[in-house]
Amino acid sequence: MAGIKDVAAEAGVSVATVSRVLNSHPSVSEAARARVLAAVETLGYRPNAVARSLRTDQTRTLGLVISDVLNPYFTELARSVEEAARALGYSVIIGNADERPELQDHHVRTLLDRRIDGLLVSPTDGGSPLMLEAARGGTPMVFVDRWIPGIDVPVVRADGRAAIRDLVAHLHRLGRRRLAIIAGPAATTTGSERVEAFRAALGEHGISLPDDYVGQGDFQAASGRRATERFLALPEPPDAVFAADNLMTLGALDALRARGLRIGDDIALAAFDDIPWFVHTDPPITAIAQPTGELGRAAVRALADLIEGRTPRSVTLPASLVVRRSCGESAPNPRSEQ
Repeated sequence: MAGIKDVAAEAGVSVATVSRVLNSHPSVSEAARARVLAAVETLGYRPNAVARSLRTDQTRTLGLVISDVLNPYFTELARSVEEAARALGYSVIIGNADERPELQDHHVRTLLDRRIDGLLVSPTDGGSPLMLEAARGGTPMVFVDRWIPGIDVPVVRADGRAAIRDLVAHLHRLGRRRLAIIAGPAATTTGSERVEAFRAALGEHGISLPDDYVGQGDFQAASGRRATERFLALPEPPDAVFAADNLMTLGALDALRARGLRIGDDIALAAFDDIPWFVHTDPPITAIAQPTGELGRAAVRALADLIEGRTPRSVTLPASLVVRRSCGESAPNPRSEQ
């Protein structure tokens, strides 16, 4: 493989000049820069990233630890992070926590050992001594989607409270009065926040949320299925089920179909986290959509600001209700997504 000395010889310049060109130093003439870049292309030279990181104290690499790579929401989030990072000249290493705190910390530890320039994390629970230690130690870090109270780093997230209020009002207009929720883990900020927002929205319509109408899930499809089966076994089952993430919605869908219930007629079903599949179910599922792409881009911008010595602010973007036909709507809403 060609080395930096070979490039210098090919271009007829010093090794120092080649180094300055590769590191985008301004004190190089355009003619010399052109010769160096032509030599790099001719010889197929690739800089040693490890050696460069030792010289510059930067690897141009970001770490991203997401909660569940099989969840379409986090898949889309990871894609938007990778695209935004690439546009800024960074590579991204992704770790999948699989909703397991110990696996999350394993990935965080591994990424820190690889001397990443900054870390994006969607935490799996409400506490991690390792991340607190990393933040206090000066590692540039941004929480995305979820966050850990008490760790003072920027948070980029969507606020779903207004959209949940819109959903409850929508269900109320459709005559639904027995509303249940399949909640995510209470240890996650999104899990607890969505339940409290749902409870508050019901209260605005004089509707209570009995304990029997709160199903404990874990953001996985199987938990959505189990919670829905328990709802259906109650003496007075709910006439509407709101699942607090897309995978639990799919589990609920399975349980309702197994009972032979007509979704939208016998019972309403709505989801948090819209996904492309929801328009292809029968009926299409009413859902709360998060601006996933913008969340990923905003998180990368915030992390780049931290790395480059600026002080970014936390970012909160609104989620929105997408009305389809799984709650008993007689026809698609003109403002709905198809």
